[in-house]
Amino acid sequence: DLKLQFLYFIGGKANMSRQMMQTFDEYQRARIKFVQTVAELATRPQHILALRTAGVMSLLRPLLLDNSESIQQSAALALGRLASYNDELAEQVVQQDILQQLVYSLSEQNRYYKKSAAFVLRSVAKHSPQLAQAVVDAGAVDQLVGCLEEFDPGVKEGAAWALGYIARHNSELAQAVVDNGATHYLVLCVQEPELTLKRIAASTLSDIAKHSPELAQVVVDNGAINHLAPLITSSDSKLKRQVCQCLAQIAKHSVELAELVVEGEIFPKIFSLLKDLDDVVRKNAATCIREVAKHTPELAQLIVNAGGVGALVDYVQETTGNARLPGIMTLGYISAFSDTLALAVVVSRGIMPLGHALEKETEDHLRAAAAWSLGQIGRHTPEHAKSVADCNILPKLLDAYLDRDSSEDLKMKAKRSLKSIIMKCVHLPALEPLLHQNAPHNILKYVCGQFAKILPNDIGAKREFVANRGLATLQQIKAEPGSKLQEAIMIINKCYPPEIVEYFDPSTPNTFLDKIDVYQS
Repeated sequence: DLKLQFLYFIGGKANMSRQMMQTFDEYQRARIKFVQTVAELATRPQHILALRTAGVMSLLRPLLLDNSESIQQSAALALGRLASYNDELAEQVVQQDILQQLVYSLSEQNRYYKKSAAFVLRSVAKHSPQLAQAVVDAGAVDQLVGCLEEFDPGVKEGAAWALGYIARHNSELAQAVVDNGATHYLVLCVQEPELTLKRIAASTLSDIAKHSPELAQVVVDNGAINHLAPLITSSDSKLKRQVCQCLAQIAKHSVELAELVVEGEIFPKIFSLLKDLDDVVRKNAATCIREVAKHTPELAQLIVNAGGVGALVDYVQETTGNARLPGIMTLGYISAFSDTLALAVVVSRGIMPLGHALEKETEDHLRAAAAWSLGQIGRHTPEHAKSVADCNILPKLLDAYLDRDSSEDLKMKAKRSLKSIIMKCVHLPALEPLLHQNAPHNILKYVCGQFAKILPNDIGAKREFVANRGLATLQQIKAEPGSKLQEAIMIINKCYPPEIVEYFDPSTPNTFLDKIDVYQS
């Protein structure tokens, strides 16, 4: 009997043990199912509001400390997806002290959890400088920099990406990333074989360098240019995008930094990227060239000597919209420095694509850039002005100036370019389309001023001015007494016999027909 009772006792214990284990297994499976389902639902925007209303953040928070690693990772993934959706959900992550748990776990957990934790930090930091500062205040930057030393490339990618989202907002946040020693490890990441890691590291270096010359100098001092510049010839389009962007962000700050970028031997290799199949690569390459060209005549000359003008002209001709802007501006920067450099743009047939942009683009800031660049070409000598005028640019500039829908910036740049080109133009037939009574007087005074300079000493031009009805048009212009426009009109009228001027003057009664009537009688 005792033996039988013992067996019953043992059997009961075993049965209770199985029931207990089953209960714990069911609890674990329920937790796994819960976090995986929430993570899946968080990928669909239509479920976000319902999840938020149900208080999902407070339910996920304790699961970050679950004894099951898979549950921890899934909870972090779900939080990251929710925080990524909008700044309000990201703010909840901050308010519920989830950041501190994540930062602590970065140094303690395995690589899978570190990737998920870095994803949450990135998702919070991306929304605003305030949320990024909260990530910094939680001590995340130091831990993320530590993750850049990990062996696993995925952990490095997650950390570099999060650091980039912190650094991109402002110089103070970028400085916090630099102060924790991230730049050195990011440059090492650029040298890693994994393409994704290279891309993200280059992007983060760009986010650091863009804010100030000092931060760009830190990036340079860590050897970034030497490792980035050769990647221009990579076959990976996404990598080329980031490399060109980073080099542009370095070069834009100063002559010295631009020269360091040039010393990386990016010319003429980068010109081939202006015909790349990837639109973003083309635009970023053009932006990089612009940031170098704008600084000094020597750097602009370097681009010209390397064959860059022809490639830029083709780029402006082949692109439309905002992608066109860096090419348009680069041609303007090059032309601005000297008549020789402007002539290189003229010879490469750069005027017509700029004129097309001025006339056909729908965005005023693009048209304004084209107007400015055309002014930089035409302002140097009479030959430059004639080259611009021969492409029928002056009426297009006048139309842009007179258009009521044009922005103030476009009107200002069109006016300045008109003035600078007209004052150099001695080819009078090119100025005649601007000579009409409805043209604004502040433009006509420059047009008439050029005629007043040339007609007194050019008999052929005087005859042609009458034959083309320029003199007749001139008499219809009502200039204010004592104005420069009236002075110019008077000088022109004095080039002709009074009876010819009187014949074309609409304010004087025409006596020619009366004389005919008298003669016939």
